[in-house]
This record gives sequence, C-alpha cells and structure tokens, in this order.
Amino acid sequence: MSKDRVYIFDTTLRDGEQVPGCQLNTEEKVIVAKQLEALGVDVIEAGFPVSSPGDFNSVVEISRNVTEPVVCALTRAKVVDIDCAAQALHLAKRKRIHTGIGSSDIHIQHKLKSTREKVLEQGISAVKYARRFVDDVEFFCEDAGRADLEFLALMVEGVIAAGATVVNIPDTTGYTLPWQFGERIKYLYDNVPNIDKAIISVHCHNDLGMATANSISGLANGARQVEVTINGIGERAGNTSLEEVVMTLKSHPYLNLETNINTKGIYAMSKMVSHMMNMPVQPNKAIVGKNAFSHSSGIHQDGFLKHRENYEIIDPEDVGVPSSLILLTARSGRAALTHRLQVLGYKFDKDEMEVIYMHFLEMADRKKQIEDEDLFELVKIDEVEALLSTKTGKGKDVL
Repeated sequence: MSKDRVYIFDTTLRDGEQVPGCQLNTEEKVIVAKQLEALGVDVIEAGFPVSSPGDFNSVVEISRNVTEPVVCALTRAKVVDIDCAAQALHLAKRKRIHTGIGSSDIHIQHKLKSTREKVLEQGISAVKYARRFVDDVEFFCEDAGRADLEFLALMVEGVIAAGATVVNIPDTTGYTLPWQFGERIKYLYDNVPNIDKAIISVHCHNDLGMATANSISGLANGARQVEVTINGIGERAGNTSLEEVVMTLKSHPYLNLETNINTKGIYAMSKMVSHMMNMPVQPNKAIVGKNAFSHSSGIHQDGFLKHRENYEIIDPEDVGVPSSLILLTARSGRAALTHRLQVLGYKFDKDEMEVIYMHFLEMADRKKQIEDEDLFELVKIDEVEALLSTKTGKGKDVL
C-alpha cells in the first residue's frame, strides 16, 4: 500500500527564533537554511519581513541560497505586510506567502477588536491580494484550537475559494487535547466542500506538552502538512518538534504516512541549532537528548545487551547518533559491567566478576557514574588482584 506524503514545513528560523536570546544574524540563518535543505524539509519559513530590516534581509538571502525547498514569508492580513513579503521573496525559486488572521472569538474580540464578519472579509481579501504576487499562498486561522467550529469551517472554505493553496489550522496556545484536535481536522474535512482544493496544515504549540501528539492526531485525520521546529524550540513552551513527528511516522508504518526527511541528518541538525541558538537540549529530550539512547538501569541494560529492541524502538544510527550508551551507575547490573570490561579488554569468570561487582557498587555509590578510567582502577584493587592471582596464577586475563 502506497504511503501518503506529509510535507514538512520548518519554522525554526521564524517561530523558533522568537525565543528570547536565540536570535540569529542573516549569515547564521543562511547556514541553518542550507542544512534544512540538506535534511529534506519541504518548506522553510524564512522570517517575517515587515517586522525588521534584519528579517527582510534574511528572507532575501535565504531565497538566494536555497533551491529545493519552498521559501515562505509570514505576514499579517495586511497589504503593507504582503507587499513587503513579496519583495523579500523576489529571488526565491519556489516562493510562498503565509498570511492570516485570528479565528477564535477570543482573538477577534480581545486582540483584533473586530467582528467575525470583518475578520472573514479581511482574510479573504488578504489571500486574493497575495495571489497577485505568488501562486502559492498559505493562510493561517490563528488560534483555531479555540475557534467556533462552524465559523472556522466558513473561514477555511472562504480562503480556499479566494485562492489559498494551503490552510494552516494552528493550536496557537497549545490548548487542545489530541483527540479534540483530531476531531477539528475531521470536522473540516466533513464540512468544507472545497477542502480538496488545498492542503490542510497543522501548527501546534507545546503549552500543555502535547504539540507532537496533537500534530500526529491532525495528520491521522487528514492534514498533510505539519509545521515544526528543530528541537521543538519556539514561543513559550515551544513548537512541535520536527524530529519527534518524523520518527513517530517512521516508527508507525501502519499510519501510511511518510516524509522526505533524511533522518540520518537529524542529530547533526539538532546539535547545530542548539549551538548556534545557544539553546541547550534537555538530556531527556526525545530522539536528540543525550539520554535518548542511554541505559543505566541494570534490568534495561541486561535486556538491551540481549536484544537492542527490548528497550529501543529506534536504531540510534537512523537519526545520526553513533551508538547507544551503557552508563555504569549504582543501578547497573553485572551484565553491563561485564560488557564494559570486555570492551576494555578484560575477561573474568563468574566468581571473579562477583568480587569485582561488589567493589564496583561501592565505587558507584561514591561517584554516581563510573567512567572507563574508574574501571581500570577497579581491577587493580588489592583484593581483586589477589583473587585473580590465586585463581589464574597470573592475574587478569586480558583479551
């Protein structure tokens, strides 16, 4: 059965860069954009041109330097924004204007100080105006996660009729639960008569920790573009993580969804963004955290050493991580210690290992994590050497 293509829309350089202290200059943005191109992303949201001269110039230079991905520029549903975006994109081989407006009553009343009717008219007008400059127009229905469903469907229908090629359904505040967000996407497919004329996109935030789950739910219910950032960086608690979505789809083939991402480049991409944006990745971050493929519990280590898939659903090499790690701590068992000593060139029988293991636990309680140099010291402890000399007549048996 052939798989449906999911388009990866990366907004690391726009939404991701909105994190305080993570701003990049134009040269740095071009470096990241070229790496995103090599990774295989379909769309790069390069910036918000009207917001500053720096953002404008970054969109220009990214347009000049990448060829395969669509280069996208964000605007509000305003003529001045759209004019600015069109100018910034003039060098792009494949260009998209991403415009939109609030769709929830909270935004309409308290942010825009407007009405549903006026907001709908403004959104449709913005799409028509953007189509004067580009053939590819994406429209975002901001705060769609809290919008009235009937009005949201009316907005989606109206902007598609006006020429939108992609319609973005954002969970702007990270409010919805996965099943709720999936139901919203399904409702649109069931109630918007011209929905087949556009790609439906999902853009989820992580305020309640469910950005990836909501995005997957949206894709499972028909969306075919997902808006993500490297390492899940972004406003407040962040955006949907590229690496989590891509590897979830790869790990669950029954969803029949695939991307164009070269997954072996994910870890290097994560490291680059973390370094350039001065944004450390938390150790337990899925896929790219330093502990993602590390094992320290004795039970887990034993199971992993017997068969990797006992405790790993992803081969680390598939995302560019060289190998899994067996970390030696006081929670580690005999299997892990034996394995590490063998890697270092030592081979002991069962009785010898029992003595070594007891000394290992004492050392691990003091030091928390045991490194290779500690193991070299461990096998030199007098009691261990004495035992080995008695049993073998020559001490340690080195492989």
